[in-house]
Amino acid sequence: MRIRNALSFVLAVVVGCFALAPGARADEADQMTKMTFDHAIEVPGRILPAGTYWFILGDLPNLNVVRIYNSNWSKQLAVLITATAYRQQATSRTEVRLAERPHDRPEAILKWFYPGECAGHEFLYSPKHEREFKRDAKRDVIVHYLTTRS
Repeated sequence: MRIRNALSFVLAVVVGCFALAPGARADEADQMTKMTFDHAIEVPGRILPAGTYWFILGDLPNLNVVRIYNSNWSKQLAVLITATAYRQQATSRTEVRLAERPHDRPEAILKWFYPGECAGHEFLYSPKHEREFKRDAKRDVIVHYLTTRS
């Protein structure tokens, strides 16, 4: 009887640990995020017109790949390689860092951070673009987002 009770206790502790583990957010590993922009926005190799887009990470082990789809998922618009970026404090909303460009050029997304995460995604541009961005002003924008699972 003691052995049965001890095994039941150990099993309960193990199940409880798995239920409370950080891995419980595994369904958010792809960081699927819906973003709407009221003006054109640049990503590496592409200018996206004003509109709504889905940003989603690639499958494991390619979490440094960001795929961008149109609002109804009917067309993949970009597949981008990113580097890991860090911020000091996580926020409860999606945050993007933009390079403010001259008036004849759209703002460019430099970094994207998923809610609750300090590690995010830095978009990789050509060396020419990188030099331009160094002299452009930067601003952080909290984007109203919708993260869903379908």
